[in-house]
Amino acid sequence: MRVIDSHTGGEPTRVILSGGPDLGAGSLADRAARLQAEHRDFCASVLLEPRGHDAMVGALLLPPDDPNCAASVIYFNRVGNLGMCGHATIGTLVSLCHLGRLVPGRHRIETPVGKVEADLISTNRVAVENVASYRHAKAICLEVPGLGQITGDVAWGGNWFFLTRDCPIALDRSNIAKLSDAALALRDALWAQGVTGAEGARIDHVEFNGAPLSPQAQGRNFVLCPGGAYDRSPCGTGSSAKLACLAEDGLLAPDTVYIEESIIGSTYALSYQRSAQGQVIPRIEGEAYVTADATLIFAQSDPYRTGIQA
Repeated sequence: MRVIDSHTGGEPTRVILSGGPDLGAGSLADRAARLQAEHRDFCASVLLEPRGHDAMVGALLLPPDDPNCAASVIYFNRVGNLGMCGHATIGTLVSLCHLGRLVPGRHRIETPVGKVEADLISTNRVAVENVASYRHAKAICLEVPGLGQITGDVAWGGNWFFLTRDCPIALDRSNIAKLSDAALALRDALWAQGVTGAEGARIDHVEFNGAPLSPQAQGRNFVLCPGGAYDRSPCGTGSSAKLACLAEDGLLAPDTVYIEESIIGSTYALSYQRSAQGQVIPRIEGEAYVTADATLIFAQSDPYRTGIQA
């Protein structure tokens, strides 16, 4: 299986160029559902140890249905599909540029939640125009064991997020383990107390927000991903959900740049525009770097051929 690895602000992406499963016909959303339902061992074997690790996100590259699109991509992590993934979109475009398949300019990408546009600014820098994002619920108060009362918003940025107004633990790298435990407790409380996204959708991402450490930034976050790993980048879909909340609260005007820090200090430059229908269309700009161009080998006799699964 041919893959190319990259990181976007520290968050890894593994693009599967060839050797992936046959997902048949149908819409990209249908094929993504088939990937999750019928090929879980494939996803685990690509992302988990001994070939990967918990934080890695996969990007299965497929031929686009729309000839005006540069690629069709299904994003997934170790527990299932991601509707959209900002960091992985940036990583995918930089990887395709590295391979000589794309040149700087504007490109369209098909994802299971819709088509996104992205500007390949240079060999390492990309700005993604994400799907329309919105706030579903404001100022939801939860009682979280060990944390007390936590207030936050429910928002969509390509995935479902619960975004806190404040963080119960200092947003410092030394607190990553404590932040992870707190975010898991908060996510469990969301599920237990029936707080969902639209149409009962499960909220599988938690985003703690706070003040930045750098004087050049306006915000800092810690994002818990569905598999329990934290996002090393500021999280593209999480940043999109945050932009939707900032816009609805009148705290950020369209086309105003907002620098968001991740828990490790990497940054995205965020902004948004309003569509003709008044929707928030986020723009996420960041850098990615290719780290490997490899062939994964799956020996039939390997006892961990499908990954080390807990």
